[in-house]
Amino acid sequence: MFRRLLLILFIVFHSQLHAETPAHAKPGQFSAIQFQQSAQQSDTEQLRLRLHASEQPPAYDLTKETYDLLVPKSYKSTVPHGLLIWISAGNDVKIPKEWEAILAEKKLIFIGARNSGNPRNLFDRARLAIDANVNMRDRYNIDGRRVYVSGFSGGSRVASMVGVAFGEMFSGALCCMGVNFYTDVLGTDNLVYRLNYIPDDEVLALSKKFCRYVLYTGSKDFNRPNTLGAFQGFKKEGFPNVEVFDIPEQGHSFPNAAWFKKGLDYLDEGKALKGERL
Repeated sequence: MFRRLLLILFIVFHSQLHAETPAHAKPGQFSAIQFQQSAQQSDTEQLRLRLHASEQPPAYDLTKETYDLLVPKSYKSTVPHGLLIWISAGNDVKIPKEWEAILAEKKLIFIGARNSGNPRNLFDRARLAIDANVNMRDRYNIDGRRVYVSGFSGGSRVASMVGVAFGEMFSGALCCMGVNFYTDVLGTDNLVYRLNYIPDDEVLALSKKFCRYVLYTGSKDFNRPNTLGAFQGFKKEGFPNVEVFDIPEQGHSFPNAAWFKKGLDYLDEGKALKGERL
C-alpha cells in the first residue's frame, strides 16, 4: 500500500506542476534557477518517515533557494536527457571543469543547490535534491531511468542516503569519497561505523531492485575504510548493482574525468529497465 501511495503521489504531483513551465536556461553555460513549489516527498512527515528520524526538520521555503544549472549545449527538447543532482560539501556548487564535457557526452543535465554544504542540516540538503528532481522533470525532457543523485565528501554521504531512502525517485547514486549506510558496518581499519538512518522497508525493496550505486574512494582517501565497509554492507544487504572504484594514489578529492565517466557508465547500464520505473 505504501509503495502504491508513493507512486501515485509522484505522478499526481508531477502533473500538477506541468502548467508552470518557465523559460529554460541557456544551454552550454551555468545558469541560476529557482523553483516555486516543493515536492510532496520533501515535506516534514515524509522526511521523518523515510529516514526514521526522531528530530523535527526545520522550516523550509523552496522559493528562497537558488540552484546552479548546466544544460548540455546540444540539448534538444525532443531528446530525453539524464539528470545529475549534486549535493555539495561546501556552500558553492563546484565540480571539476573537465566533468562538463563528460556530462555533455552522456547527455546529462546537471543541477546543484547553493547553500547546501555541510554546515546545513541534513533535512534541507535532502529536500533540495528531491525538489530539484521533481521540478526538473517538469521543465526538461528527462529520462526517468537516468536520474542520479551525487555529491562529494559530506555531500556524498547525504546523496548515499537519499539514493536509498527515496529509491522510487532516483535511478541511482554516484558517491564521491563519502558513504553513509543504514546498518553498522566494519571498516577495513577494524572500526565500526554506525548506522546513519533507517529507510522504509518498501522503498528499500524498490532501491535494491531498480537502483544502481557507485562508491568512489582512493588509496589515500581518509574515508576509504568507511567506504569499503559500506560497500560490503550493500553487498551483505542484497544490493545486486553496486560497484566500488578504489582509485590508486587518489586522495580525498574529485575523481578525474576518466573515472567520472566510468561511474556514469556503470549507472547507465541499468537504463535497460524501461517501463519498470516512473
